Amino acid sequence: MTTAERHLAIRVILLPKDTNAHGTIFGGVILSQIDLAGAEEARRWTERAVVTAAMDAIQFHHPVYVGDVVSFYTTLMKTGRTSITVHVEVEAERWTGTRATVKVTEADVVYVAVDHEGKKTTLKAGEP
Repeated sequence: MTTAERHLAIRVILLPKDTNAHGTIFGGVILSQIDLAGAEEARRWTERAVVTAAMDAIQFHHPVYVGDVVSFYTTLMKTGRTSITVHVEVEAERWTGTRATVKVTEADVVYVAVDHEGKKTTLKAGEP
């Protein structure tokens, strides 16, 4: 199953604690938020617990600055017997007087359903 419907999963304002030595936001902070946003989308499609199995290559197109409002949009790409693939797009809204929005990065993240022991399991019946 796939859906072209895009959802706002997370919106955050990043702070000085998230910066690197260059004064921009650490890429790892963005990657962590991508993982959280994708997991939130996966939870919409299954009642099973999910864990991150894979994230495709990430390319950062623009930096994120302290005070930017960063939005993480998700789209269900496909479901399998045990996995869900979610596309995550990241946009930053600049607060420089113009409120310009730039696309920061995007990723496809694969989540695998797990049981209470952490072992891979099938998605519940009635799920996509």
